Amino acid sequence: MPTVVVCVGSSCHIKGARDVIGRFNELLREHGLQNEVVLKGSFCMERCGEGINWQIDDEPLSSSSVEEAVRVFRTRVLGCAEQG
Repeated sequence: MPTVVVCVGSSCHIKGARDVIGRFNELLREHGLQNEVVLKGSFCMERCGEGINWQIDDEPLSSSSVEEAVRVFRTRVLGCAEQG
């Protein structure tokens, strides 16, 4: 079961981490995967200058915006290309 962790430290929070978590939750519900993917928050990941920090399992990721994080999440976690 994949684990997605989103930094909720102050820098990432200001950049949109709360919105990222909300969108990830929505997408998991839409695809019926809320019991197949673990989604959780973490305090500072110590990469504050890189953007909104998150990870899939042990792979660190940074996104410059909520939209970018969602695109990566759709591709890497949901296994589908961004539509729209």
